[in-house]
Amino acid sequence: MSYIQQILFLIAAGVAIWVFAKKANEIRRNIFLGRDESYNDRRGERWKNVFLLAFGQKKMFRNPIVAVLHFVIYAGFIIINIEVLEIFLDGIAGTHRLFSDFSLYSWLINSFEFLAVGVLIVCIIFLARRNIIKLKRFISRDLDGWPRSDANYILITEIVLMTLFLSMNAADTLLQERGYGAYAQHATGNFSFSQWLHPLLNNLSDSSLMIFERVCWWLHILGIFAFLNYLPYSKHLHIILAFPNAYYARLEPKGKIKNMASVQNEVLYAMQPESAPVDAIPPEKFGAKDIFDLSWRNLLDAYSCTECGRCSAACPATQTGKLLSPRKIMMDTRDRTEEAGRNIKANGEFKNDGKTLLHNYITVEELRACTTCQACVQECPVAISPLEIILELRRSLIMEESNAPQEWNAMTSNIENNFAPWKFSPQERDKWVEEMKST
Repeated sequence: MSYIQQILFLIAAGVAIWVFAKKANEIRRNIFLGRDESYNDRRGERWKNVFLLAFGQKKMFRNPIVAVLHFVIYAGFIIINIEVLEIFLDGIAGTHRLFSDFSLYSWLINSFEFLAVGVLIVCIIFLARRNIIKLKRFISRDLDGWPRSDANYILITEIVLMTLFLSMNAADTLLQERGYGAYAQHATGNFSFSQWLHPLLNNLSDSSLMIFERVCWWLHILGIFAFLNYLPYSKHLHIILAFPNAYYARLEPKGKIKNMASVQNEVLYAMQPESAPVDAIPPEKFGAKDIFDLSWRNLLDAYSCTECGRCSAACPATQTGKLLSPRKIMMDTRDRTEEAGRNIKANGEFKNDGKTLLHNYITVEELRACTTCQACVQECPVAISPLEIILELRRSLIMEESNAPQEWNAMTSNIENNFAPWKFSPQERDKWVEEMKST
């Protein structure tokens, strides 16, 4: 590789890494716009979740066929990056097939080609599921526009990258057979799948074949750099964030709803005024109205969402035609967080834009449709909880705005005044016993 190519590679790699790092830092800042919350307990269980949920994709295997297909893409993405490491180092050092003297090199490249072909096939199947078969969870209204196109762009990009990888190998090994230049010095022998492309390239001259190999090499690595910088704007950011999201997964039983200590204290002080400390400070607000009131863990959830729709497919409200979609809850939270991040970037700090997550992104009707059945939490393959966000927004709606259905207001009023859901004073609650005695 010439010095000019080395310099061009270093510039391309430097720009790609710098742009990615800059956006990754913005996303990190956006996530920590949420309230602080500690998830440093039970580390053994957390690492177990990383290996089972993120690496092992445990929840995906409830549908074994789809799980295996997804695992092929996942394994291909992770393992083929070893081959990308060689390309990257070749680009920096100006070498060609730096690891070719390694005894297991041919076996490794053959394995990568096997995975590449698997990724090609699975991507075609997934494109067909989305665009020809049109599974219900892939055509729902909450995916209209960019989200639907995003999935197709990624699948097509993976097909192109795998095709370039195989084409590059085919041209390389054919040049080795012809004993052409530096290619002859790194003889690897033919590879399992790329050799099938030799008949398509045999008519090219040595110089044309070399240009073809170089073009495939450059397009492959530049495509990876482009893919790297596309990830932060795509639902496929879960490729990276699934791992921390699994580590910080909630370990409490799914049916346990997190109480607000401030609310519990208010009730305690009402029941036992003598227990209230002299310097007790009332809470500033109840629940969450905007992303700043949610925890950083909720915002990490939003960025980790795969938009697979398994949560909405399991949601009884969604399936009965209600406006609620747990997937949309996560997408709206991420969109609002991104908007807040752009606001901070433009102004140096957040300037009130007259918008909030509640009302402007997520409506009252959506929140009231939730039955808190936990189906969305159970189904999510990367341990996301749309329900936690829904509950925090409902708390704000009811406790800050007194915005609740009339039936709820009547019940809570009775509890507040009569210490029970029924409209009977405590003094009259046992009257039925006297009535029974008299009969």
